[in-house]
Amino acid sequence: MPIPVTCPGCLTRFTVSDKYAGKTGPCPKCKKQLVVPDKSQEVVIHAPETAGPKDTKGVAVLKPLKRAEFKLSGIELLVAGVLLVCSVGFAIYARMGFSDVPWWMPSLGVLVLAFPLAWIGYTFFHDDELGEYSGKERLLRVGACAAVFAISWGLYWFLAYYLGNKSLAQVDAVQFAVFVVLMFVVGTLGSMLSMELELGQSLLHYSMFFATTFILAMVMGISIAEPLSNSDSNSPYPIKKPTNLNLPKPAAGKN
Repeated sequence: MPIPVTCPGCLTRFTVSDKYAGKTGPCPKCKKQLVVPDKSQEVVIHAPETAGPKDTKGVAVLKPLKRAEFKLSGIELLVAGVLLVCSVGFAIYARMGFSDVPWWMPSLGVLVLAFPLAWIGYTFFHDDELGEYSGKERLLRVGACAAVFAISWGLYWFLAYYLGNKSLAQVDAVQFAVFVVLMFVVGTLGSMLSMELELGQSLLHYSMFFATTFILAMVMGISIAEPLSNSDSNSPYPIKKPTNLNLPKPAAGKN
């Protein structure tokens, strides 16, 4: 078997027959004398030992797990596209068709979007090195996560009315900030417990759902908080403008 040699003078690489192992000879390029490495200096790279059961030939029975790279399937891409178009169309219809959007329309939107957004978000943010859930187990875990995501908006509405707000448009800036923080705590914990993601991944997972539903609520024209309201149409205490009383003009004074 040929022995690879590198000249220390000119760094030329060449091979010699193994019968010259350990002998001294000139470099074919610079003619500098060098010693051909022998078998004791040969570096052998062994394959890693495989754990687990083996057959009679010593070959491992269990195959190693392959790393699954992030990739949305064609069905997932199609569902995401249809979902996006339908959601935007539904939000525009609600804004154009109703002066005051009924409460059931945003609630229906949250319930419909929770599962697909939890599914797609998990595909985005799970750790490829650890693999991913699939089959029935994935359906159950995503369903539980989607339920927590939907409940987070229910928590927002419950707290808003529990604190005496007669409409969401009355929620002030402080309340809005506190409610959103509580929503993120609930949603992130739900993602961590159901999908077993890390804290940062779970935060991004819920942020995707929150951002999507929040933007669609804005497209619908729903005033979910006072700082985000552009009008007083949803306020239970509208400000009445003074009317023109058309008082009679005073009579001209006599000279």
